[in-house]
Formats: sequence, structure tokens, C-alpha cells
Amino acid sequence: MSNDMFSQWLSGLNFEYWSTGQHKIDPPVFFEKWAKGEAVLLDVRAPEEREFLRFPFALEIPINELPARLNEIPRDKIVATLCTAGDRSNVAFAYLHAQGFGNVRIISGGYASIIPEIWPGKVRKTLQAKNG
Repeated sequence: MSNDMFSQWLSGLNFEYWSTGQHKIDPPVFFEKWAKGEAVLLDVRAPEEREFLRFPFALEIPINELPARLNEIPRDKIVATLCTAGDRSNVAFAYLHAQGFGNVRIISGGYASIIPEIWPGKVRKTLQAKNG
């Protein structure tokens, strides 16, 4: 995407877009889409952070490696970005859009909001939905 295209894309993201949360995806919705094979979690945290908490179902690409590893990110699925506090998720969101990824979302609430979704009962339901 050229600078002009990025500017045009950004100009189209008006109050309606931001105020209705179209740039985000709630964790329960993400996991529903993930179970159907329609979404991937892109964890853009540093390897040092992942030593303390990993999501084995996530695609792990540190934010600074995104430019060199774009080919690892599927273009045919929702790409939900995730980091600790949201800063890198936001940057990854904008960067991926600038690179032509059209279906990128930010996990609402960061990884703190993912934790309740990976409790045993919810994991069981998600895996049942995935395995069908």
C-alpha cells in the first residue's frame, strides 16, 4: 500500500468506525472464529515476555520482526493482534493494514482479557466447537 493509499484508508476511519469498535475483536468472538479456522492470533510481544506467558495457539512474531516475516501471516483469515498493554497491537494493526491486510483486528483488552477465555470450561467448549 502506498502512502497515498494508507492516507486514504486512514481518512476513511471516521468516528463511526472507531466509536463502534470495528477495529477490535472481543476474545469470545475471536475464539469462536479461531475454532472455525477463520482467525489467527498474532502475538507481537518479545520472546522475553513469552517466557512468562505463552499462547501455544498463537502465531508469535515480535513487532520488530513483522516486516521480515509478513509472509507467515495468513491473508485469508482474521488476524487478531495481541500484546501486553495494546501499544504494539495498535502499531501492528496499522502496519498490517498498510501492507494490504484487510481483515485485521485488535484483541479487546489485551492479554488480560484472553485469560478468562482459556479457563478449562471455556477451553473445553472451544475445542469441542473446533473438533466439531
